[in-house]
Amino acid sequence: MNLLDELRTHRLLAIVRGPDPAAALTAVLTLAESGVALVEVSLTSADALGVIRRARAALGPDYALGAGTVLSAEDARAAADAGAAFLVTPALAASLAEGGRLGLPVLAGALTPTEVAQASSGGATAVKLFPASLGGPDYLGALRDPFPGTAFVPVGGIDADGARRYLDRGAVAVGVGSPLLGDAVRGGDPAALRERATAFLAAVQR
Repeated sequence: MNLLDELRTHRLLAIVRGPDPAAALTAVLTLAESGVALVEVSLTSADALGVIRRARAALGPDYALGAGTVLSAEDARAAADAGAAFLVTPALAASLAEGGRLGLPVLAGALTPTEVAQASSGGATAVKLFPASLGGPDYLGALRDPFPGTAFVPVGGIDADGARRYLDRGAVAVGVGSPLLGDAVRGGDPAALRERATAFLAAVQR
């Protein structure tokens, strides 16, 4: 899988994180059925590796399913074994180098210019600008001046309207958690999740 191509094409990465493994799995499958082409399951979720395994079995080998909040080399290996096709980190961590060793693309978390440079030199496929809400779209625009070749994916506090603003400032995609998932990760109505997914997809593709 070419993660950068997937991000540029689909422009939305859904972040599933929650306390109920069954609800998390239902949320992943609902998102996929709704047309969301990239989903990460945070390793801070209950039985996250089990959710990834079951989602991979249901969605097949080609779906862009990743693991999030991957910090250690051990986390990276466990996520790969569970079927993750890419890794997402909240910060610069040992998982970046381990992802490279495993042949998995990594969306590496960074906030400052120094961290962005370190993520890129460390082999990150793209940079997760996190938490994006601290600087907003204008901060992303400022970062793109010294890093015009870096693929940025802002994450943190982004609603459907905000997603469009980040994309207009040069983000290749946006990562969205609770504004998209809502209560679905706690057993909420899948139909409501489908409605939110439709709204986000319309926002990022228009």
